[in-house]
Amino acid sequence: MKHITLLFLVVSILSCAQEKRPIEGDTEWQREINASYKDASSSPLKDKDRKKFTGLDFYKFDSVYVVTAKLKRTPNAKPFKMKTTTERLPEYVQYGIVTFSLNEKEYQLSIYQNLGLLTEEGYEDYLFLPFLDDTNGEGSYSGGRYTEARIPEGDIIVIDFNTAYNPYCAYNEKYSCPIVPRENYIAAEIKAGVKAFKKD
Repeated sequence: MKHITLLFLVVSILSCAQEKRPIEGDTEWQREINASYKDASSSPLKDKDRKKFTGLDFYKFDSVYVVTAKLKRTPNAKPFKMKTTTERLPEYVQYGIVTFSLNEKEYQLSIYQNLGLLTEEGYEDYLFLPFLDDTNGEGSYSGGRYTEARIPEGDIIVIDFNTAYNPYCAYNEKYSCPIVPRENYIAAEIKAGVKAFKKD
């Protein structure tokens, strides 16, 4: 009987230790997103995927993909309804155009504000940057990825592609995700951020 009790105790301790495994990730951002995806209250993953989830696949952090861009504001841009993967049409406006160099080539992307978020706390200066690149369908999600920024005081803005993440519909078709505008295609491989999600 003592042996059985001891065995039960050991199994229980091991089981608890497995449940409390540290969150994976090489950077603070990677650990934060992994923790969020593991948490049932915030995860976009389907239950079956979340239960065995140990962490997303990331490209290795590379400072080359932290770019300092020139922001040209477009205050006269008209709001428009952005297409999504469903019939939902959220209202966005082009806040400006960002210009940056990457591996000695210059690129321009539109950066947007979600007008529906402007009144929400914490989103007053939030900017949305969806993009396509040459890793789509290879190492990264075929539909492109998103990254975010905050409105700067001046005309210089830092964009960190190491924080590029997949739309939620890459994990679960129940979500409605903005479709990346074709104008935001980068003719290069952006080997940074989250890779494609491997579903079983």
